[in-house]
Amino acid sequence: MRERKRLESLVADDEQLVRRTGDIETYFELAREDEDVLADLEREVKALGAFGEELEARTMLGGEADPLNAIVTVHPGAGGTESQDWAEMLLRMYLRWAEQQGFKTEMNDYQDGEEAGIKSATFTIMGEYAFGQLAGESGVHRLVRISPFDSAKRRHTSFASVYVSPEIDETIHVDIKPEDLRVDTYRSGGKGGQHVNTTDSAVRMTHIPTGIVVQCQNERSQHKNRDKAMKMMRSRLYEYELEKKQAASKKLEDTKLDINFGSQIRSYVLQPYRMAKDHRTKVEVGDVDKVLDGYLEPFLKGYLLAKRRGTANGAGPADDLDV
Repeated sequence: MRERKRLESLVADDEQLVRRTGDIETYFELAREDEDVLADLEREVKALGAFGEELEARTMLGGEADPLNAIVTVHPGAGGTESQDWAEMLLRMYLRWAEQQGFKTEMNDYQDGEEAGIKSATFTIMGEYAFGQLAGESGVHRLVRISPFDSAKRRHTSFASVYVSPEIDETIHVDIKPEDLRVDTYRSGGKGGQHVNTTDSAVRMTHIPTGIVVQCQNERSQHKNRDKAMKMMRSRLYEYELEKKQAASKKLEDTKLDINFGSQIRSYVLQPYRMAKDHRTKVEVGDVDKVLDGYLEPFLKGYLLAKRRGTANGAGPADDLDV
């Protein structure tokens, strides 16, 4: 059914492309006799160009894992409360994006910050091509603003990392040997109710050969948390093996080695001016509040197009952002 839906969408796009192209040809014929039609012609050509870019971006979503759900993890960088608050802002941004796309979300692990924000959060976005669209979001994200936690109202720079992996379904096999896993249980902290906080229901799972660690504590039972942790581990290992096979391209993990200055993939500036800029694709959006409220389409599409053309550079310095 999923493949049928995908093919029906391709046919509909093709029909729309043919119809729009035909409309423009008609406008050209009319413009030879009436110059007043030129404004309509220009508008239609621009609209067709935007539609063509959208179709081009979709052709990038042909990878084996692209149609799958996405597991997103957000971690604050150094900086205590500032970075933890920024991590929570990023968490809200992706949840809002998912909501606007009509996707469902499920929180797997959530750890409150000491004073504000979060220490970490892992959640699943469930929707068609969720991973394919969000894969380029992995990396370090930087925020520049007047700190609400600084009584002197000074400008602060905060960092947080985002990691996106596909939720592996039954169609993709990932072999995990039991002896390669270490499973630790512990008492959950923070939200969750009396039962969650008084029993060893939380699960931390470590894949010893690779050092990959996942944890889940949001379910009431240890069994459910273990099942979710295993699903997350399969996804992380799939992504790990995929990166090893794609040695010719820049590995996804390289963009988040250090959660500090110089390694960011995108900056969100609230002071002294307002702008969100992706340092790999040079895509800029002036309405940064709209971006933080989930408007990610320009960045997602820009990354897919740049990746197709081979111009999606890795993370780098802040370019011309004088902050």
